[in-house]
Amino acid sequence: MGPWVILGIIVGYLALLVLISRKTVRHKDNNAFFLASRNAPWMAVAFGMIGASLSGVTFISLPGWVEKSGFSYVQMVLGYFVGYAVVAGVLLPVYYNMGLISIYGYLGKRFGPFARYTGSSFFLLSRLVGSCLRLYLVAAVLQNIVFDALGIPFWLTTTLTLALTWIYTQQGGIQTIVWTDALQTVFLLLALGLSLYQVWPAVEWEMAKTGSSWLDHPMSRIFFFDDPKSGQFFWRQFFSGALITISMTGLDQDMMQKNLSCRNLGDAQKNMFWFSLSLIAVNAVFLLLGFALTAQAGRLGLDLHGDALYPELALRHSGSIVLALAFTLGLVATAYSSADSALTALTASFCHDLLGAKAASSVSIRKKVHLGFSVLFVLVIVALDRVVDQHVIETLFKAAGYTYGPLLALFAFGLISKRTLYDRGVPWVCLAAPILTWMLDTYVQRVHGFSLGFEVLAVNALLSAFGLFLLSRRVPVLPR
Repeated sequence: MGPWVILGIIVGYLALLVLISRKTVRHKDNNAFFLASRNAPWMAVAFGMIGASLSGVTFISLPGWVEKSGFSYVQMVLGYFVGYAVVAGVLLPVYYNMGLISIYGYLGKRFGPFARYTGSSFFLLSRLVGSCLRLYLVAAVLQNIVFDALGIPFWLTTTLTLALTWIYTQQGGIQTIVWTDALQTVFLLLALGLSLYQVWPAVEWEMAKTGSSWLDHPMSRIFFFDDPKSGQFFWRQFFSGALITISMTGLDQDMMQKNLSCRNLGDAQKNMFWFSLSLIAVNAVFLLLGFALTAQAGRLGLDLHGDALYPELALRHSGSIVLALAFTLGLVATAYSSADSALTALTASFCHDLLGAKAASSVSIRKKVHLGFSVLFVLVIVALDRVVDQHVIETLFKAAGYTYGPLLALFAFGLISKRTLYDRGVPWVCLAAPILTWMLDTYVQRVHGFSLGFEVLAVNALLSAFGLFLLSRRVPVLPR
């Protein structure tokens, strides 16, 4: 499939997103932009969150990860379900009972303004890095398969991607994204199903070659209990998955903003339950796809690995127009599902937490902030092109461990403890903990040959919590 055909698909897809944007924008005030006037149907929110959670990292990196790590990712997905239960049962009731727009308002009411600024700042950094990593992966693939052939440089590819995202989100915000994410989920699942159907015969070829069933194949191994030092050890991945979900979903303005757009707490909890079940199933199918794609590459004698496996096989070596079309649709959907809600969430947090209530009520200020984040995305993605290796999913979770650790500690300390904090000291503790975590990780790798891996999040959160405890004091009990 040539670059002009792919470009035509991209243009047609964007036209559809713009049309949806025009049809769904009923109000142009900030309440509609940030929370869809708290009137979004929970089923649409749940379905759309599947596409927003998968993104380009899952679509491209996860299938390429199977050759290296087998089906060990299932261990982390099982931990996800525990994390979603905590989000639905503990965090969502707090957010709804306090009537929050930005979830970091909780930190301000519980501890003080410096805690709120710190929490919001760490989210802004976390979401900026995470979203840009996701977008970078998709933009790099589009550059390779389309824009290089058309003589368009990478920085222009990135600029056009973000400019078009800005066009269809700058008016409607969440009230548009609820529906565009649902559409993008349809295309992602369609791409997944068609791709798996096209390459599944390669699994039969692989089984005939090895003389075993695919469940007995080394690449399909799920559980790893033998080596605690291994990054695939069950308990390391299971607890990391739970903590990652609590942090990257429950403490993430992007994901929670969609839940807060539901009509009430009950709808938001139903949304979270069905979304979590669906996401577990979809991730399992992505692993099957990775197995089949790896087998197909071996069948064709191709040296394809990591993030190059799926795109190269689909677009250059399979000879299947169906596989190429499915991959292109899925890729384009991931590009925009990653960008649209991230821009809205960053805008909401920046306006409400850092600029204050007066600025958050101003439509003109909101539009300027939204545009500013779009420009910042372009600059960060172009910079990432020089530093990111081929396994983006590992890079993403590693970065999340350093940035979400202090957030996890702040919310956990507020919910579990009744102690108060010396508010002005919170930023210093939350800056020191990631630095100490990095030093510890470097030390154990150098001396003991053991990497913290995904446990960076847990260690970082524990160090942050210890520092917060040192800043805290017991609330005095007043006499009756």
